[in-house]
Amino acid sequence: MFDVIIRGGTVIDGLGSKRFASDVGISGDRITAVDTDLGPGHHEIDATNLIVAPGFIDTHTHSDGWMLRRPSMPAKLAQGFTTEFLMLDGIGYAPVNDVTWREWFYYLRSLNGLRLTDYEGWQTFEEYMLSLDQRNLQNAAAFLPYANVRSLVSGFGRTGLDDFQRLSVAGEIQRGMEQGALGISTGLDYIVQCFADTEELVSACRAMAEFDGIYVTHIRYKLGLMAGLEEAADISRRSGVRLHISHLKSPGPEQTDAILGLIDEFSRDIDLSFDVYPYQSGSTMLSYLLPYDVWTDGPLAAIAKLQRPEIRHRFGARLRHHRLPLSRLRIAGTLTSDGAQYEGMRLDEYVELTGQTPEDALCDLLIEERLSVLLVIDEGPDEWIKPLLQHEKFMLGSDGIYFDDAMIHPRNHGSAARLIGRAVRDWKLFTLEDAVYKLSGSPATRFGLTDRGFIRENAFADLAIFSAEEVNDPANYDEPQLLSSGMRHVLVNGQIVWPDEETGLDTEGLPGRFLTADV
Repeated sequence: MFDVIIRGGTVIDGLGSKRFASDVGISGDRITAVDTDLGPGHHEIDATNLIVAPGFIDTHTHSDGWMLRRPSMPAKLAQGFTTEFLMLDGIGYAPVNDVTWREWFYYLRSLNGLRLTDYEGWQTFEEYMLSLDQRNLQNAAAFLPYANVRSLVSGFGRTGLDDFQRLSVAGEIQRGMEQGALGISTGLDYIVQCFADTEELVSACRAMAEFDGIYVTHIRYKLGLMAGLEEAADISRRSGVRLHISHLKSPGPEQTDAILGLIDEFSRDIDLSFDVYPYQSGSTMLSYLLPYDVWTDGPLAAIAKLQRPEIRHRFGARLRHHRLPLSRLRIAGTLTSDGAQYEGMRLDEYVELTGQTPEDALCDLLIEERLSVLLVIDEGPDEWIKPLLQHEKFMLGSDGIYFDDAMIHPRNHGSAARLIGRAVRDWKLFTLEDAVYKLSGSPATRFGLTDRGFIRENAFADLAIFSAEEVNDPANYDEPQLLSSGMRHVLVNGQIVWPDEETGLDTEGLPGRFLTADV
């Protein structure tokens, strides 16, 4: 007898194959039969008129802290996500030492909300990831964040690495790969790694080449999209490692063909992929806009620097020359209850309210909120993103950032539902089989998650069961916390985790696991 039978559904197997009618039998954490008229199970799920698909993989998240604090993320489960990729953009909670852990908790608070009291003493990549094992309803896999590695070796300064420091970085990277990292991630517009030149990054990538790790990068967008893509391809080509571009985006329809043409050109001699979330607007920390020199002594020292007139002057110049006016940037989340009253307000409105210059108003806000101010950025209509979603190298990464009750970007609550819902039904960009492949089989294969991302015998039973007609993403910029609809059941390693009332699970020994490229 099977532990779970999913009966009468239409299977989309994650391979890109045409859908077919079948039951799915599960024993323990594995799929043990895919056939019609299977025998009984201890628990049966009626999937009549529903799609049975592999569980979805979110290739770019900022769920690092939330998975530590909470066993369940309903916003992700309601979309069918069974695996979260962590520590993207080169920043994360490990590796750290006795000094840097405080710096990273401080810096990442506007993405994850963790406080110092949440620290549990881990230092290595493996220790942090094992702290998530069987602690959540979802699986987690992660990349080694380059800013953490660099800060361990040389602090937060802008000085280039000498030969000894490069060897130390290589040793840290090899250690992280041995501990289960899928590759290294960078965010070359962010703290510490913004000071790394191309040669340094080539050296870092070479250190993981023997592990077949993948270089996942938020490119130097601030220097220009095309130049950033060229650098990423150069690093991949010279180091011999595979390349994955994080949250690729076109600044406008006139640039899209050129961007995709460059992707096609690079693909002739390097192994390349990219992720996109299906919205044109973006989200990041307000501190992202600060001059790089603010960070040279670390996040804890940055507050005092924001008081300096010369820093404010340079910040003001950056704001005046930013590609978007303040009216296109909106406060999405803050740390304090006082700051919460401004959530949803445009930055130009906030500046006018204070009666200050933009640089003084926003520096004071960052000081009051201890750097924890999140933005949503209006970058144009969603129409601009559609050609990227159709490209064969695309897979989905929500780039989701979550805060309770805040005016966050709706991508956290709606990315997968939007891809399998309106992108298929309304936008008609691709078939449902294609959408499921981009969410499951494609990333599982790309990142080496053995026996996941597919429905076949002996695969792990990570499954999403949904109504193709009813799946929808109601979350929007005015109501970003609305849960997606149409997802009837989600299973992780053979256990039902959605809807919540059906899990029957205790908070100890939950089914989510720390995944590596070997598991």
